[in-house]
Amino acid sequence: MTNHHNTRRNKERSAPTASLAALVALLALTATACGDGGTTGSGTEGSGKGEITFWDNNGGVRTAVWQEIIKAFEAKNPDIKVKYVPVPSEDVQSKYDTAIAGGGLPDVGGVGAAYLANIVAQEALDPVGDRIKSSPALNGKLVPVMVDSVKTAGGRGDQMYSVPTSASNGTLYYRTDLFRAAGLKAPTTWAAFYKAAEKLTDAKNNKFGYTIRGGAGSIAQALDAAYGQSGITDFWNGDKTTVNDPKNVAALEKYVALYKKTTPAADVNNDFKKMVAQWDTGTIGMLSHNLGSYTDHVKALGEEKFAGIPGPIGDNGVRVQVSNPVDGLGLFKGSKNKAAAWKFIEFAASHESNSKWNESAGAMPAHIEAAKDPWVNASEPTRLGAKTLTDGSTKLVQLPYYLPDWNKISKADSEPNFQKVLLGSLPTKDFLDTLAKQLNAAQAEWRERSKG
Repeated sequence: MTNHHNTRRNKERSAPTASLAALVALLALTATACGDGGTTGSGTEGSGKGEITFWDNNGGVRTAVWQEIIKAFEAKNPDIKVKYVPVPSEDVQSKYDTAIAGGGLPDVGGVGAAYLANIVAQEALDPVGDRIKSSPALNGKLVPVMVDSVKTAGGRGDQMYSVPTSASNGTLYYRTDLFRAAGLKAPTTWAAFYKAAEKLTDAKNNKFGYTIRGGAGSIAQALDAAYGQSGITDFWNGDKTTVNDPKNVAALEKYVALYKKTTPAADVNNDFKKMVAQWDTGTIGMLSHNLGSYTDHVKALGEEKFAGIPGPIGDNGVRVQVSNPVDGLGLFKGSKNKAAAWKFIEFAASHESNSKWNESAGAMPAHIEAAKDPWVNASEPTRLGAKTLTDGSTKLVQLPYYLPDWNKISKADSEPNFQKVLLGSLPTKDFLDTLAKQLNAAQAEWRERSKG
């Protein structure tokens, strides 16, 4: 995922600032110098030299671009050595939880908004707001909506516990060559989506209209499909969640009925890496993911064989999507070399590095100057995503990342149940009712804690 859009790098950028602002608005949404301290104590600033440990929270996928950034940082700061540790995204929260409990936290770590509140609740991260204010490279130069997003996700009012670096957007990718051959229009509505899923399927010849995410990370995609079809735009009705609203139940039932009918059977176990690889190498018509896999598709298929659009438009003419978590970098409280760790965060989140990382990932930069770079409007999915927001047709359902238990509920507790739904052993209504019960309890607990 590290290839750059070289063929488009020099294209003119048309109205990027306004369109990016609109796209971002949609998305709104430690240790010793060697990284082996493993406590959530206060740590120390240290000498500003020596070795620091950095955990990449999407290790393997983003390793190459991080190695480039680290190499540039070490060249500029020869007294600091960065120990890079790649952690797969599906394992990162459990790895943080284990290290908080037993030792071995890094100095710096990638922290997504989906599990930020959980780490903050365990007192493992330092606030970074004052450091940002003192940084010429970052003060006033971070996209405000992303700043607000990480503040909200941290669950501690106006405090910031990570430096935002990127955000993504839900995208429906489709094979333009297959659609043309079948005489199909782009899947811009849910009716067109279901029609294409059926027409492009020839299971005997291993051709399918769609690939559904049944493995790790499946819940946000399932909720996107439910809310996208139901048209419900609020996650909460008072302090009760809307996930099990009858309209969402009916919508999800229709969506999961695609499994094994217009999707491969292997989908039940596919995380995003397997799902993306399967789509890139096979003859599957459509894939729901986000902007982060755009560069993979370009590399595998070329720009002429696919396109990407935001989720389909609902029956009422409005596009509804669930929020995507903002990613960021956290400074761990137990670090014995916070001065050096902060230098690395500052460098990685600055204009040049932030632009390099996000171009590689196909995501939206958090640094305002990086967000103005020409490549931002180079990819069709980004360009179309921005356009749909400026025309007022998209509504965002804000997921409750501020709940410390959100990631646990939406992953460990719900993903196995969703697989049962796909396999037909658990009714969709029971699945959503269970999820709702857990969310309502977590919301009530969070309200009580907030009062204190």
